[in-house]
Amino acid sequence: MPLLRFDLIKGRKPEEIKKLVDTAHEAMVEAFEVPSSDRYQIVHQHEPYEMIIQDTGLGFTRTKSFVLLSIVSKKRTSEQKQRLYALTAERLDLICGITSTDLMISITENDNDDWSFGLGEAQFLTGKL
Repeated sequence: MPLLRFDLIKGRKPEEIKKLVDTAHEAMVEAFEVPSSDRYQIVHQHEPYEMIIQDTGLGFTRTKSFVLLSIVSKKRTSEQKQRLYALTAERLDLICGITSTDLMISITENDNDDWSFGLGEAQFLTGKL
């Protein structure tokens, strides 16, 4: 059920993007304990001048490999969120070669009545999910 939006600088090959979204999905499944079939991902690619992502004073050097991962999800515990951050950073570095300083994750929480998966229904409220 989490909705993942990836904002990237243009220039990655399709197979690199596939590896990125697959890796992030695996971390999400493990950290948030959602079914592997619960997969909603959108990739947006931008010109370099369309993404201004600074380091908030932490001393990071960002590169063209930067990934902004925005997640919309039902409420999760602080432990689940921290596990997601750590797993995603670790695996994107190991599998995709994206350093942890080139990853920013933001989570926006919502509730059961904020989702409709189709048919004009709120499936979490109707009991279908």
